[in-house]
Amino acid sequence: MKLSANREVLLAPLQAVIGVVERRQTMPILANMLVVARQGVLSVTATDLEVELVASAEVNVEEEGEITLPGRKLLDICKALPEGAKINLSILADKATIRSGKSRFTLSTLPATEFPTIEEMNVQQKLKISQDAIRGLLQKTHFSMAQQDVRYYLNGLLLEVENKILRAVATDGHRLALSEVDFDGEQSSQGLQVIVPRKGVLELQRLLGSDTEVALSIGSNHIRVELDGIRFTSKLIDGRFPEYGRVIPQGASQVMIADRGVLKAAMQRTAILSNEKYRGIRLDLKAGLLTMQAHNPEQEEAEEEVEVQYEGDEIEIGFNVNYILDALGAVEGDQVQITLGDSNSSCVISEAGGARSKYVVMPMRL
Repeated sequence: MKLSANREVLLAPLQAVIGVVERRQTMPILANMLVVARQGVLSVTATDLEVELVASAEVNVEEEGEITLPGRKLLDICKALPEGAKINLSILADKATIRSGKSRFTLSTLPATEFPTIEEMNVQQKLKISQDAIRGLLQKTHFSMAQQDVRYYLNGLLLEVENKILRAVATDGHRLALSEVDFDGEQSSQGLQVIVPRKGVLELQRLLGSDTEVALSIGSNHIRVELDGIRFTSKLIDGRFPEYGRVIPQGASQVMIADRGVLKAAMQRTAILSNEKYRGIRLDLKAGLLTMQAHNPEQEEAEEEVEVQYEGDEIEIGFNVNYILDALGAVEGDQVQITLGDSNSSCVISEAGGARSKYVVMPMRL
């Protein structure tokens, strides 16, 4: 294999896929990228056996071929070379030589045949959606995913296709985030639910950037997103996601509306003196006024008062302040609505008058 390209042309695909190259891996091949040069196109593939990324760039291919190269070393070499440098890459026997100006690097290689690639997808649903829309879905829900929970199906994000609506739901058992957007195009006859693993969700967020459309394909075992010359494929979590509809309180009658920025700032100040382990704060809600209190084992206390729109019964309730702050950070709009039942029920946080994103937080005893 023999090819040449400008540093910037080579850097783009390498930086696009580096996120899934494992630093500490059980299989040496996973530290490598699969590099394929054919018909003037360089294709670079990286995988951690859960997520696969493929990116391509047009280069000058003198001899076609395929090989695997150490991913991080290859990227670091390209980054360290000066801007606009011309890079020549050639493979001889089991060594790769990179030349640029007066610099020369020799890297070890592993055969391309050893590189694990994801099998062909059995596509059940295809849809086109803007990058902005899918990035918004992930940003508004990803923080509620569980981390290393024994209920493995919670360590990911539910994507649901139903009646030309794409819905994302995440929960860690203490809180739940839900957001939805409309999409154009055909929908499979029945609704579809898949769970994308945490690593896949975070990697996809990193890739989404422009406002162009992406092609989203959902299969029985994989999800694939194609955007801007990059192909993202992730395995799905095999499990049954909880029936999230049951978690969202129905018929809660106590509605509080507040200025989102004012409420968030007051809560952040109160949180400074909350218990570092449990992060609990007490909310005391009465007509027109919300009082927030926090205290910690050092006998320190914080109290804040915020004027709100509320005319219901007096309620005293405790929450994990981090969960409320995450929800307030994800809600759009200047006004936020918090719906409560009583002091033992979960609250629902949403944009005032908007129902496309909802956040459910369970109360805690203080």
